[in-house]
Amino acid sequence: MLILSVGMPRAGSGWHYNLVHDLNVAGGGKDARQVRQQYRLGGLLTEVNCNLGTLGAHRLLPVWLASLAAGRFAIKLHAGPRPLARMLIRVGQIRATYIYRDPRAALLSAYEYGQRGGSVFKQLKSIKQAIEFTLPYLRIWEAWTEMESVLAVRYEDMLADFGEESRRLLEFLNIETSPGVQAILDKYRPGKTSSADKGLHFHKGQPERFRDALSPEQLAAANQALGDHLERMGYRL
Repeated sequence: MLILSVGMPRAGSGWHYNLVHDLNVAGGGKDARQVRQQYRLGGLLTEVNCNLGTLGAHRLLPVWLASLAAGRFAIKLHAGPRPLARMLIRVGQIRATYIYRDPRAALLSAYEYGQRGGSVFKQLKSIKQAIEFTLPYLRIWEAWTEMESVLAVRYEDMLADFGEESRRLLEFLNIETSPGVQAILDKYRPGKTSSADKGLHFHKGQPERFRDALSPEQLAAANQALGDHLERMGYRL
């Protein structure tokens, strides 16, 4: 089985992937970085967090075949589902979990990270551009959360009730609690990780900081652009 840890950018997706990855290893699964090296998947699973990029068949198929040979391991991505992935999820060959966040908080984080020189977010020179960058990810949110077999997780819920959310995750991954598993949960509990932990991307962790950081005009523009998605995702204007 292959595990997909999918996330909205700047929604704690790196933190969530590493939690999923390490829980899987503690539960008897394989280390994705070792599988990447053993099966020569470095051209597909990039960066420290084994990011697949997209779920096109030409990318997904070699990685899925490696999971058949090596055993269960977890990879990360931000993209939406494609036909092969949907089919493999439907028949139980892939399990996918999707983490998202209030898109206003995500776009603010992307903009600020870009201002610090952070990777692809360098292109975001204004909040308006950050809003436009975020819009396609709302369609990706819809695609993942409409699938019944996908475990949808809100970043804010992970912060507010890590115990319950981690219980749901363990149940979804079919992993029993053990001293090793508990040690992983303690490691990734909110407040324990920091910006020094490479690949985790978990810094401020303040769910509604955007209300103070955005100007009234910027917040109004974000609310208008995001439309009814905010309410459907469970967020207030």
